Amino acid sequence: MEAAPTPAPAPHVLVVPFPAQGHALPLLDFVALLATRGLRLSVVTTPANLQLLSPLLAAHPAAVRAVTFLFPSHPALPPGLENTKGCGPGQFPTFIHAFAKLREPILAWARAQPDPVVAVVADFFCGWTQPLAREIGAAGIVFSPSGALGTAVMHSIFRRLVRRPGDSDDGFTVAFPAIPGEPSFQWRELLMMYANYMAGKLEEQVGESVRQNFLWNLQESWGFVSNTFKALEGRYLDQPLEDLALKRVWAVGPVAPDTDAAGARGGEAAVGAADLMAWLDAFPEGSVVYVCFGSQAVLTPAVAAALAEALERSAVPFVWAVGGGVVPDGFEARVAGRGLVVRGWAPQVAALRHAAVGWFMTHCGWNSTLEAVAAGVPMLAWPMTGDQFFDARLLVDEARVAVRACAGGIGFVPDAGELASVLADATGEKGRDMRARAKELAAEAARAVKEGGSSYADLEGLVQEIRRLR
Repeated sequence: MEAAPTPAPAPHVLVVPFPAQGHALPLLDFVALLATRGLRLSVVTTPANLQLLSPLLAAHPAAVRAVTFLFPSHPALPPGLENTKGCGPGQFPTFIHAFAKLREPILAWARAQPDPVVAVVADFFCGWTQPLAREIGAAGIVFSPSGALGTAVMHSIFRRLVRRPGDSDDGFTVAFPAIPGEPSFQWRELLMMYANYMAGKLEEQVGESVRQNFLWNLQESWGFVSNTFKALEGRYLDQPLEDLALKRVWAVGPVAPDTDAAGARGGEAAVGAADLMAWLDAFPEGSVVYVCFGSQAVLTPAVAAALAEALERSAVPFVWAVGGGVVPDGFEARVAGRGLVVRGWAPQVAALRHAAVGWFMTHCGWNSTLEAVAAGVPMLAWPMTGDQFFDARLLVDEARVAVRACAGGIGFVPDAGELASVLADATGEKGRDMRARAKELAAEAARAVKEGGSSYADLEGLVQEIRRLR
């Protein structure tokens, strides 16, 4: 009797996350989805970022392994800095440039593997991995932690080198005629990093390194994977976009798990999930506003004071996760009973899924956006920088699951009275229709990732494409 043929080894995929919470977390969620579909994954990390992989490694020990490299030093960065959470003002582009120095050690590692890497999946800030993939005979896949609209706009400005006239101010409008709907944004709403690049404020080598990442994504990649779904961004997914070099886009989101029982997603929470749930239990359904501006933004004292005054004047129950920011003296005592201030990381997924939380005041970062969408919670949009203005446009003008709370961007001090009115209107009768629309979109998100859904189909199709690469 002939021996049974030896089964072919699972395809080996190299994954390169960018060391920022908002970038790494969704890519690691995507890795978990690939692991459950029989792929073997090697995930690049550095010593200080290894703990982010711990849940993934524990859940998929046979399919996922960490490959640890020392973070490249750079004279303009503090010694020991390995995550953008520690970046000071203006250091983010330098961090992107420094991280790219991992190219050669990763290339050497990949060439030494007994089981060849067939695909490289990397964050869009790691465009340097695309020619690396070609050199080892692998397919290069760009993972976008942003939505399809935001991804297209960001790549478009670096490809086109959009300029503003010398006599114009930050209100100068930039149009994107090749994107469906022909969206336009003010100059101040584009990436701050891009504005600084065009103004010559970045060290030349740093600026060119950042731009080249986006160009490599367009010129060398096999396609894009986006953490989005068709019911939310169908108009940007139905046909290839010129601003993404007509590349294929697999829309596989939302990739985040439905629950976060420990409340420690992305870091140790400053308040226990159970304690926060118990506090929220005292409030009627949909009456509480959850306020958080992500892991990167820290409000200036003046902005924090205006927000605190608005929350106080609105009489709306709230949870405010302040991160590393400050709150005015005496504020917590004055709102005791109806307001909770969390100093540090909060169990956001659990909070948004609590019945008492009816609105989310957010910077419109894409992870926060999708967490709110999946929970069926409408948003009070307060974009500050990055892709957040693009996301706010999508949420307010197209999806109709958000209202604008503040449009001034990072550092802008809103009128406390106007902000208080926005809060009161949203939680009152005026917000009823939008709350219903948010629930409908949540149902669409849940359908997308189930068998028969659009994101499920795109994910299965991508896995089959990767299997054919062996």
